[in-house]
Amino acid sequence: MSDMMLLDIADLRVSYGNIEVLHGIHLRVGKGEIVTVLGANGAGKSTTLLTISGLVRAVSGTIRFGDIPLHKLPAHQVVRMGVAQVPEGRRVFGTLTVQENMNLGAFVNRDRQEIKKTQEWIYSLFPRLAQRQDQLAGTLSGGEQQMLAIGRALMSQPQILLLDEPSLGLAPLLVKTIFQTIKDINESGVTVVLVEQNARAALKLAHRGYVLELGRIVLDGPSESLLANPDVQAAYLGGHVGH
Repeated sequence: MSDMMLLDIADLRVSYGNIEVLHGIHLRVGKGEIVTVLGANGAGKSTTLLTISGLVRAVSGTIRFGDIPLHKLPAHQVVRMGVAQVPEGRRVFGTLTVQENMNLGAFVNRDRQEIKKTQEWIYSLFPRLAQRQDQLAGTLSGGEQQMLAIGRALMSQPQILLLDEPSLGLAPLLVKTIFQTIKDINESGVTVVLVEQNARAALKLAHRGYVLELGRIVLDGPSESLLANPDVQAAYLGGHVGH
């Protein structure tokens, strides 16, 4: 684990109405890490990310980003602090061009030069987006929309990127491309928290992982040990790690 703890979640409880969906979870992410959160549908993975982003309010517990208590901040302030989320289902603005979507991602940055530099870097990560700058986002393929959603989040120059199901509904070849890009983004210095149904791909990419079941963390550890864990194999890896 990294010496410097970037994100420290302690005893986090979240409810929707009267129903508690996160039951006091603890989760830590070191600077420069890729940490994956695994679990079945309804385990509370997306809720965890939305709570970090400030889009869902915690009932109790703390989310610290370095010295900053994120759990006390509204969502737009969380982005200003350096936390960006790529939501499940991509949610790009279909009636705006690729370039206009990218510009929206830069709303926290006023420095024109910085914005230009960041944008050039993103277009080098995703050459396809560079070729389609003037195209309406709604006319892009699913994979291209996912690239745009990631690119738009990176425009805010985050220290930490929260990715919710980036491989959902994508062809296997595109999944490979997206995961390779996540690795490149991480190697450029961005810390990543990855929620992903494709447990094998996620664990091969991540340094560490947490397994969430019905709002509780039931396992955590280095990716290799989770890949080798019989319970994880049975529940999330289709029984055995042969493929």
